[in-house]
Amino acid sequence: MKPSFLGHSRPLLTCMLQVETPECAIAQIRNAVFDGADAFGFQIEKLKPEFRNAETYQTVFSYMEDKPVYITNYRHSHSENVTDDARAAELITALDAGASLVDVMGDFYDPTPFELTKNKSAIEKQKKLIDAIHQRQGEVLMSSHVLEFRKAEQVLEIAKEHERRGADISKIVTASNTEEEMLENLAATAALKKELTIPFLFLSGGRFCKMHRMIGPMLGCVMYLCVQAHDGLSTKEQPVLKSVKAVVDNFDWKPYRKMT
Repeated sequence: MKPSFLGHSRPLLTCMLQVETPECAIAQIRNAVFDGADAFGFQIEKLKPEFRNAETYQTVFSYMEDKPVYITNYRHSHSENVTDDARAAELITALDAGASLVDVMGDFYDPTPFELTKNKSAIEKQKKLIDAIHQRQGEVLMSSHVLEFRKAEQVLEIAKEHERRGADISKIVTASNTEEEMLENLAATAALKKELTIPFLFLSGGRFCKMHRMIGPMLGCVMYLCVQAHDGLSTKEQPVLKSVKAVVDNFDWKPYRKMT
């Protein structure tokens, strides 16, 4: 039975790996384990093509101990000129090698602005891919990187569409370019927790995104996306694992109960 991203009592501290070689991945993994990572995210698109095989994945994943692994294969870096069918096949290879959670983009098989296709044939193909992942005891996260601010009701509709297509987790990335947008995104996070029936990961980029990324999991997001340390390939909006753990370990977020 693979370790799961579902059913945990608190948000997982997920350390994202964006590396070109397995050696770099293993070094980051070892450091992250000692920094308190609960899970890992392995971004295949950053890995050089010669390392994209089951043997490499198995070796890298073995250093993650018993922690669940989230995999992506986005359309950039070393996957920029790779077809969606080929990217899907690479994801399945990594899943079979031990990954738990597969990122299926909302515009898989039909590249679309804001990453949520409405093309019926592409949607059916996505559903078949999701079924194939589930048949392998994998979990599916459907992602839409909108990268622009959206109202709460718009974010909720994207998440519900992810759910309709069979996703186990909905991931949406918008923007917090102003303090007002950041506050609205926090309110939208709380609304997702109330209205959505599947777990979700709601993030934002932009000048004021850090507050959203730190507080969002306290309001209902299924995980934090962190980095062990920043380097030339890391996503700079993602907080450092050690810093997030310090906040989580020292923040009392349970409802106040009056002593009698």
